[in-house]
Formats: sequence, structure tokens, C-alpha cells
Amino acid sequence: IYTFNVTDNATKNEIKKAIKLIYGVTPLRVSTTKITSKTVVRRGIIGTKKGGKKAVVYLKKGDKIAIA
Repeated sequence: IYTFNVTDNATKNEIKKAIKLIYGVTPLRVSTTKITSKTVVRRGIIGTKKGGKKAVVYLKKGDKIAIA
């Protein structure tokens, strides 16, 4: 199982194709989730922590992605 931060408009099929093209492995399944923006306080200053989208990629047993 590998987790990637992806753009908000990326679809599961696009993510699957990109993983196959870049890393040379075929994902079994791709799950996505939206990350909501959060309000944070740093030294008394209120700001926001940007949200986004995460993709969880499941591979066959024995397949690995080499991350350097």
C-alpha cells in the first residue's frame, strides 16, 4: 500500500495510468479521499492549512515501488 498526494481534479483511472507509466507496476486498486482545509494558530496568528486529495494505491503481493 502506497499513499500519494495528487491534484484535486485527478481521477482514479488517471492515477492508475500514471503509476503504471512512472513506476512500471500495475495497481490492483486505487482509493481517493479529500483532505479538508484546517484552521491553525501559529504565534497568535490565525491561518489555514491547505487541503487537497490523497490517493491510496494497492499493489499485488511482491510488487514494490522504489522510492529514492
